[in-house]
Amino acid sequence: MTDIRRSILWVIFGFSMVLLWDKWQVHNGKVATFFPQSVSQKAAAPGETGKPANGEVPTASAVPGTQPAAAVAAPAQAIPHETVEVSSDVLRLTFDSEGGSLVRADILPHKAATLSSKNQEDKPLTLLTQTPDHTYVAQSGLIGAPGSQLPTHKTAMKLVSADKALTDGKDELTVRFESADVGGAKLVKTYTLRRGGYDIGVKHDVVNTGTAPITPQLYMQLVRDGSTTASETPFYSTFTGPAVYTNEKKYQKIEFPDIEKKKADFVKTSSDGYVAMVQHYFASAWLLGDGIEREHYARKVDNNLYAAGMMTTVGTLAPGETKGVQARLFVGPQAEKVLEAVAPGLELVKDYGWLTMLAKPLYWLLEKIHSFVSNWGWSIVLLVVLIKAAFYWLNAMAYRSMAKMKAINPRIMEMRERMKDNPQQMQQEMMRIYREEKVNPMGGCLPIMIQIPVFIALYWVLLSSVEMRNAPWAMWITDMSSPDPYFVLPLVMTLTTVIQTALNPLPPDPMQAKMMWIMPLVFSVMFFFFPSGLVLYWITNNVLTIAQQAFINNRMGVPVKFSIPSFK
Repeated sequence: MTDIRRSILWVIFGFSMVLLWDKWQVHNGKVATFFPQSVSQKAAAPGETGKPANGEVPTASAVPGTQPAAAVAAPAQAIPHETVEVSSDVLRLTFDSEGGSLVRADILPHKAATLSSKNQEDKPLTLLTQTPDHTYVAQSGLIGAPGSQLPTHKTAMKLVSADKALTDGKDELTVRFESADVGGAKLVKTYTLRRGGYDIGVKHDVVNTGTAPITPQLYMQLVRDGSTTASETPFYSTFTGPAVYTNEKKYQKIEFPDIEKKKADFVKTSSDGYVAMVQHYFASAWLLGDGIEREHYARKVDNNLYAAGMMTTVGTLAPGETKGVQARLFVGPQAEKVLEAVAPGLELVKDYGWLTMLAKPLYWLLEKIHSFVSNWGWSIVLLVVLIKAAFYWLNAMAYRSMAKMKAINPRIMEMRERMKDNPQQMQQEMMRIYREEKVNPMGGCLPIMIQIPVFIALYWVLLSSVEMRNAPWAMWITDMSSPDPYFVLPLVMTLTTVIQTALNPLPPDPMQAKMMWIMPLVFSVMFFFFPSGLVLYWITNNVLTIAQQAFINNRMGVPVKFSIPSFK
């Protein structure tokens, strides 16, 4: 028989390479090669195409399944164009009087990336923005019957009032915009910022200024270009794009390529949930109260702009009547406690993938450790120590099996050389030796395989947690979310990988032995581009593995020596 344990490890390694290649395809804007998204319903039909920086007005759906003509943009009003900047203790927002849209959002507690210039250290991170290089804005407006004109996100609005800053003793501030009469309707937007809150209250009051009843629909959308964040590398990527959450199907990610090809699959109608725009560490989302019927949509707007949002019916307004719709707009970090406090299910924008059930307890434990040590780097080290302690006896089984394999390896090698011309007899003799020495070739593999999901889940916890941004560890490591600038940690990681590989018994087959040495070294190259927090976690795991393996070898009387294949 072949060495089953090594074969299984090769399968795991090959599958890892498949996943890495798949991530590379997605990172470069291509459809996933091996695990493409399922193709189902088409996205909602597009409405008219607006200016690249503004997105488009979505199509109204008077009856489910029908698609009336696109709404006509409201004509420009004789209202001066202006912007207004307001600040709470956690947000600094810029609103544009064109549509009363949110066109910039600075997250004050989180600093901008410091990879390129130390002068950026004191600047807050900018999430929403509207520049020639990058567009990411939040908009809302009204649409009505086909051919009608109502105030949209392109309609000029008047700034009625604005509290510029959250002063001492005050817990909230408001910004109010009002449109002119357009098509027999007026739209009034009131934004409310609360102290310590990343969710902004947005009330839309619709006034029927005409002489006939109207039945407008309110749309709220997030418009973003398809660019990825600067924190991604060719060796790992995180999801960037829209997402829809409903109680029916929970969290549904929408890939930009699927929107472009009109193959996006998500729940189109619901009475709960939210529509979000997600990127690494941060997110934005429009939220309506439960019980309010809404339609979700995601479509391409222009060359590299995508809109995702929801529409809801305001109801029929008699002449002179006013009706309001209360919504919330979240703009902030993917911090679990913050997200959970805003709305049920919003914490899922911090995406752990299929290992969420394992990842969430690991994050909880990491956060508890941090509450005592107040350093995320040492928290990672202590968490790995606790995990290794929890799996100590399972690992001990694996290392005892490896020690036995290493002890009989000289006999196996001698036997293979002696019987290399008779493969069938060689396999029979190998099985006889295993039985005599009570060695299970699978004994060192299965205990390790059981632990793989836990360590993959911890990998995603460290990669997804915004707390790692600009979090110092020690000495020159000042940002756990960025690669080591001097490559010291990756070099230590490579060294520990070599030592760990050398402590394992060599496969009987010389070619397989060489490959099992080369592949971990090749894999280590990727860690030169990984965040410092991930490399630190892997180093800690390697060091503890080496220590436990050496301890068990010593107790079993197996000399601690390096097994290095011949590369001649």
